[in-house]
Amino acid sequence: MASLNVGNLGEYLREQRRTAQLSLRQLADAAGVSNPYLSQIERGLRKPSAEVLQQVAKALRISAETLYVRAGILDERERDELETRAVILADPSINERQKSVLLQIYASFRKENGFEDEPADGEGHPSGADEPFSADGSAADTGSKPSKPSQ
Repeated sequence: MASLNVGNLGEYLREQRRTAQLSLRQLADAAGVSNPYLSQIERGLRKPSAEVLQQVAKALRISAETLYVRAGILDERERDELETRAVILADPSINERQKSVLLQIYASFRKENGFEDEPADGEGHPSGADEPFSADGSAADTGSKPSKPSQ
């Protein structure tokens, strides 16, 4: 893990807060942290935890991964991968099966290009992949669905 670059993080947070037209107190309340603590983070005097960064990011409506990179907690390439996965998972225009297939294709392309992915769920499936799929991307028959009645 890289060392925390809290000065750069603090400047970035202050800029994002001002862009969102929030006072320090308003952001602290929205993020669930104390006003003095948030002030110390902005001035580069405190090193916030990933959890606090996530709360602040949510309050600012920005990517937590961006703050993790700014703080040196997350590598830039890891952030790009996480954000891509998050965008796919958040897309309301595609169903869960399609999201899963798309994540599998994305992981396959990354592997082909020399980026080894670690499974998000620890079992060899990208996050969101609940059932196996055939090579054409269609759901494989697992036998768990009821068969059609014969006519």
